[in-house]
Amino acid sequence: MTRAVLLVDDDAAVREALAQTLDLEGLQPVTAGSFVEAKDRIGPDFEGVILSDIRMPGRDGFHLLDYAHRADPELPVILLTGEGDIPMAVRAMAAGAFDFLEKPCAPSDLVAVIGRALKTRALVLENRRLKAELAAGDPAARLIFGRSRQSEGLRDQVRIAARSGAATLVSGAPGTGIPKIAEVLHLCSPRAKQPFEKRAARSLDRAAFAELWSQTAPGTLFLDEIGQLGPDLQMALADALDAGGPVLVAGTSERLDDAVSRGAFSADLYYRLAVCRVEIPTLAERPEDIPVLFRHYVAQAAEQAGLQPPEITEDVIADLMARDWPGNARALMSEAMRFALGLRNATQVPDPGLGLADRMAQVERSLLSEALARAGGQASRAAEALKLPRKTFYDKLAKYRLKPEDFR
Repeated sequence: MTRAVLLVDDDAAVREALAQTLDLEGLQPVTAGSFVEAKDRIGPDFEGVILSDIRMPGRDGFHLLDYAHRADPELPVILLTGEGDIPMAVRAMAAGAFDFLEKPCAPSDLVAVIGRALKTRALVLENRRLKAELAAGDPAARLIFGRSRQSEGLRDQVRIAARSGAATLVSGAPGTGIPKIAEVLHLCSPRAKQPFEKRAARSLDRAAFAELWSQTAPGTLFLDEIGQLGPDLQMALADALDAGGPVLVAGTSERLDDAVSRGAFSADLYYRLAVCRVEIPTLAERPEDIPVLFRHYVAQAAEQAGLQPPEITEDVIADLMARDWPGNARALMSEAMRFALGLRNATQVPDPGLGLADRMAQVERSLLSEALARAGGQASRAAEALKLPRKTFYDKLAKYRLKPEDFR
């Protein structure tokens, strides 16, 4: 989440004191002594919020508010005054100010209002980003969900593989969504309007493969669990790749290099496929994406069932993040469907393979990750949200090898 605050006040002492207060709270104050100094920073690209005094020589806070809303109607502006003037406060709110505070104000009140404004700004910017991606037709951004570093890396891998036009090996643990990634890869490619065919590799014989290869060109052919392809077809596929045809996307949930070392898979075919790879992270590797994915799946399931989506409370999220999810996204989607239908408590089964200490450690690590993700990697804010002393919080991060910068 953005943390920038454009602080505008003509009184240098007040400006410095407010900037220090914001800095101590992990915010990023950008100071200006007048509207003229501030105006070049104000626009749709400014990711933060504005905190401005009303009474300033020349152009006052109301002029700044009007200028800001002409530049970006959704840019939060918080106005300050030392006058205690109720009509002025009413005028400020009527003019569209996000909030109005009287100087001197308690630091806790000031930070609380700015925090709400920053969250509002972050949502606005996120919605704009998503709309821009939809308008730009970026299927990787539209169809691969999650805000973690690992999810963004996955989107980048898919885009690169799609642009390359090369045969691609998509690997991941069971339930990570290999077929979905293969489809997104096709949609991201220049062949998006050409055929996309998917088949289970073990279901093919030579005649079916030859027909499928011919029919799919010049589109994309996805063969799931490529390790189950018969030896004769492995040789035929390697030859077909040399001859040209559709672009091949091969999926696997097993380690093909191990299969090659055992002689169970053609080394020649493996090394052709391994040139361009997309590796899907497990949910355990990106726990901060669990709430994002779950909310999306619940909304999707409720819409399909014609139901109002149920409330997803903090307790629900905490419970989800305490679980191991060996079934990955597929298991989370199933849980979301049950939750949307009101069946979740009846079907929830604890993992019998973990002892109490391990489960407690898993809960603690997940809650730390979630707090860091929500705080945009700001450790002080995450510690405050969890009501932990800063030293205790950092000790726990070290224990679980969590780094705040990985969540920014």
